[in-house]
Amino acid sequence: MIHSRVPVSDLREHVGRTVSVCGWVNTLRLQRHMQFVIVRDHTGMVQVAHKRGNRPLEAQLEALTPESAVKITGRVVDAAQVKLGGLEIVPEAVQVLNPAATPLPIDEHTGLEQRMDWRFLDVRRRPATQLLFAVQTTLEQGMREYAYAQGATEMHTPKLMGTASESGAEVFEVGYFSRSAYLAQSPQFYKQMAIAAGIDKVFEIGPVFRAEPSFTSRHATEFTGIDVELAWADGVEDVMAFEEQMLAHAIAKVAEAHGEAIAEHFGVEVTVPTTPFPRVTMADAQEILRKGGWDLAGVKEDLDSEGERSISAHIKEATGHEFVFITHYPVGIRPFYHMRAADDLSVTLSFDLLWKGLEVTTGAQREHRYDVLLKQAAEKGMSPEPMQDYLNAFRYGCPPHGGLGMGLGRVLMVLLGLDSIRQASFLFRGPNRLTP
Repeated sequence: MIHSRVPVSDLREHVGRTVSVCGWVNTLRLQRHMQFVIVRDHTGMVQVAHKRGNRPLEAQLEALTPESAVKITGRVVDAAQVKLGGLEIVPEAVQVLNPAATPLPIDEHTGLEQRMDWRFLDVRRRPATQLLFAVQTTLEQGMREYAYAQGATEMHTPKLMGTASESGAEVFEVGYFSRSAYLAQSPQFYKQMAIAAGIDKVFEIGPVFRAEPSFTSRHATEFTGIDVELAWADGVEDVMAFEEQMLAHAIAKVAEAHGEAIAEHFGVEVTVPTTPFPRVTMADAQEILRKGGWDLAGVKEDLDSEGERSISAHIKEATGHEFVFITHYPVGIRPFYHMRAADDLSVTLSFDLLWKGLEVTTGAQREHRYDVLLKQAAEKGMSPEPMQDYLNAFRYGCPPHGGLGMGLGRVLMVLLGLDSIRQASFLFRGPNRLTP
């Protein structure tokens, strides 16, 4: 008789019946009179209890190794003394689908870098990490839901470029037939082209490549970016309003679906933010820090990571809010395509969004006037020739627009209270890591 596979989480509905459970051997307790095997699947763990005597079954259970993939067929029985759901399986057949070699290359005491070498095992053995990817799925689903509801079109832009994008720095050069190509460090130019193509609101969730030799806990050389571009924007405020509503919607979905599990596995309470988020200009942020005794010597235009944490702490104390938009960044530290404020040409209509002190987003109103774009590119020492395909999009009626770029890994880091972005991706890529 063929017994269909039942997830561990559904076993309560099958008490008294014979079922099959497929999973991995979590732990073995092989005693004189009893053999106990804890089997784990993606939904939970169950105890398999066998009283010695059936020699073939006894030998099969005796030969099991931790993390072997198995199919256990047996009767589900009530067992109030068992902590794992008050159930156990009395086995009738054991099938080893793939035995695990011993010893395992990692255990619960292994450091993060070595665990990264064996990431498939690390993820499989850690329910918290499996939860992370469930949270990531719900978070993306929530963002897509909001974007779709606003009439946005999801796009997929090229990741291979004929010329280095934006500033030309921090790009990976790759061989492309008889010439060079570059991995896109942002879909920025392409999503603006989509706006020029008459697509009213654009968003993309896809890979982004940055060839920066950064070894911090928040940088990666390949990460997933969430990019949005909005046509007919009245100003940068439209972009910030879109983002705060999108994040509030997505975080609410995460709280509803995973709030209890996140509290259990990560010790973090998911707080659904209220809107609007606080907004502080860069000039005001620096003034607040200065009054608080913060030494801004050497910090002329931007905030360093310590400054971002400090201004976030100040806003949290003053407003109770975990998010803050820092706005009106100086021209010198923003790209040529950011629009400048009409009443102060030294600042851009741009923002960073900080969440609990970590920058998770950069956004701005874009400069859509061709002549102004040329002038601003020239001021930054950029030649228009390599960017002509991009610049052409602004010569034939491109509407006013603005947008943002958000790092998915950073959002997950803050949401789950992780120490490093390495933990927030399945297979991390950094200056010293190209495997597995």
